[in-house]
Amino acid sequence: MATATYVENALRGAHEEYSKRNARSLKAHQDAHAHLPGGNTRTVLHVNPFPLTWASAASGTLTSIDGDTYVDLLGEFSAGIFGHSEAKIAEAVRVALSKGWNYGGNSQTERQFAQKVCERFGPSGIELVRFTNSGTESNTTALGAALAITKRRKILVFSGGYHGSTLVFPMALMQGSTAPNMNLPHEFVYAPYNNVPETNLILENLPQDSLAAILVEPVQGSGGCRAATKEFLHFLRDIADETGALLIFDEVMCSRLGYSGYSATRGVRGDIVTLGKYIGGGMTFGAFGGRRDIMELFDPSKNRLFHPGTFNNNVLSMHAGLVGLDIYHAGEVDRLNKLGEDLKTRVQQILIDEGIYPDTVKSASWNLIEIDSLQHGGSVQLQLGEASTTLLDFPPMFITARGSMLNVRFSGVDASKWQALYHHHMLARNIHIAVRGYTPLTLAATEAHIDDYVSAIQKFVQTHKQALISKS
Repeated sequence: MATATYVENALRGAHEEYSKRNARSLKAHQDAHAHLPGGNTRTVLHVNPFPLTWASAASGTLTSIDGDTYVDLLGEFSAGIFGHSEAKIAEAVRVALSKGWNYGGNSQTERQFAQKVCERFGPSGIELVRFTNSGTESNTTALGAALAITKRRKILVFSGGYHGSTLVFPMALMQGSTAPNMNLPHEFVYAPYNNVPETNLILENLPQDSLAAILVEPVQGSGGCRAATKEFLHFLRDIADETGALLIFDEVMCSRLGYSGYSATRGVRGDIVTLGKYIGGGMTFGAFGGRRDIMELFDPSKNRLFHPGTFNNNVLSMHAGLVGLDIYHAGEVDRLNKLGEDLKTRVQQILIDEGIYPDTVKSASWNLIEIDSLQHGGSVQLQLGEASTTLLDFPPMFITARGSMLNVRFSGVDASKWQALYHHHMLARNIHIAVRGYTPLTLAATEAHIDDYVSAIQKFVQTHKQALISKS
């Protein structure tokens, strides 16, 4: 049986079982079409044949309107790192609401919160900070500032990058796809992520003094939990210094991987660093900060850069964020990263033992393996200590991760079908993950939750390994 036929049939069966089990969610989805296009107001939440509708959540679990409770390993795509009912954050929000909201003015809490953000993320480059409503808004504002400051137009971005709904750079777009997108009409310069020689060649062909900004995720979130090498990040820092462009580190997701942000763990500072997700305590939040000389241009009394925003300093996010940063202290950062690293090692061992990884990997010291995709050439790099080997092809199923951010992925022409089948396999076992296999762990995740996930992965591999192997 051809692999495509196998996975299509398996996925069809999974859809049928899912539809039978979740009749109320199906009805809710159908009803939502009356006022929401596709019954949806957030594209990433769409699932074929329909998404679950949630009724409630507590700690590290979600309960659907169909009455089933799921272990939540998605954590609202990192924004929900505290779980769904953290008592200290709930109390902070209660206190905020008791004092009224929508001030239309300043509060003491925003000053206190700003101080805490600057002190914590100073090693990443944040000397002064301004708040926004989302990570997307933080990135668009940072880019606007870079263009205004440098008086230039070009922005260097990278394959697999995601910086918000109007700043999305999949490989297909970079290869000239004519598919519609809603990206802002900046003069983007495309380069391969983590590839110093090719990026350098692209930069050499740019007109002199044309580059305004370099926008990069030190660890890509939507792009599959791919971490930039230390060499690549320092290369970008050098390029920014040489050209006068502003280096913008998008740490909306990956700041969770280090107490002071991920770039600080690599010994490199951004000119501007954007934040979001969990830092607002799970509320609506974004921020951007950076070098003092840049950020002081936003001082309203100096009338240089204009940055309004009705809810920039909304009382819920200010109170929740102030408490949240205390909860996610250095010890918890390390604990959660260790939990993710242990999960990655266990998943790799399953893939090795079941023959999903090639013989080159099977014969190696598996606990030192770091497998990640290279955008050009369709290959995989295997790192063992200081040595590295390049394999010719992607494994049919693999995991990429950094600390508490993990992503189980598939390769080949039917990768999206396998990804969907994997997602439904987890839902059938009451485990909630992203459709793309993304699992940013939350503070509410327990060892038991991880054990259940590992067991479910092993069952998936054992059930489908012949088809997986034959497609590689």
